[in-house]
Amino acid sequence: MNRRLLLASIATLPATRVIAQSTSPPAPAPSASTDARQKHIRDTMAYGSLSLLLSRAAKSKVTHPMLKQFVDFEIAEQETVADALKAIQTNAAPSGSIPSPSDADLMQNLDDAGKASVEKLRALKAGFEFDRDYIRYEIEGHRKLLDIQEVYLKAPDNLDQTNVAKLAQGMIKEHLTLLADLDKAA
Repeated sequence: MNRRLLLASIATLPATRVIAQSTSPPAPAPSASTDARQKHIRDTMAYGSLSLLLSRAAKSKVTHPMLKQFVDFEIAEQETVADALKAIQTNAAPSGSIPSPSDADLMQNLDDAGKASVEKLRALKAGFEFDRDYIRYEIEGHRKLLDIQEVYLKAPDNLDQTNVAKLAQGMIKEHLTLLADLDKAA
C-alpha cells in the first residue's frame, strides 16, 4: 500500500509543479524609465563627467600630496558611478569590470560652461593657482551633484538607481568635507 501511494505521488509530481507554476503570480515587470529617473541619470552623468575630466586634467598638475590622493579617488568614483548608472539606464548585463570612458565621450555629456571649465583648467600650469581652481571647481560640482541626488531621493522610483543615489550622496558629502579641508590647506 505504501508503495502504491509513493508511486502515485511521484507520478503526480510533474503535474503538481505545472499547476503551481501556472497559478503563481507573474514576476513584476521592470519599471519603465520615468522622466525623474532619466533626469537624475542625465544630470549626474553631466556633473560626474565634468568632475572626471577635471580630475584627469589635475592628475599630473596638482601639487598638494593630499590633493593628489583625492584626484585618484575622484577618478575611480566617477568612473564607477557612471558605469553603474549607464548599466541601469541600458539594462546591461552584470559585469565586474569598470570601463574608463574616453575624454571625447565625457565631453559629450557637458554643456558649454562645463567644456569651458575643462579647457580653462587644462590651460593652467601646475602650482598653487591650479590647485586652488581645481578645488573650487570640485566643490561647486560636488554641491550640484549632492543636490541632484537629494532631489531624486525625495521621490525614488527604482531600487537600483535609488541605491546608487544613496551611495553617491554619502561619498559626495565626504568629498565636500575633504575639499573644504584641502581648500584651507592649499
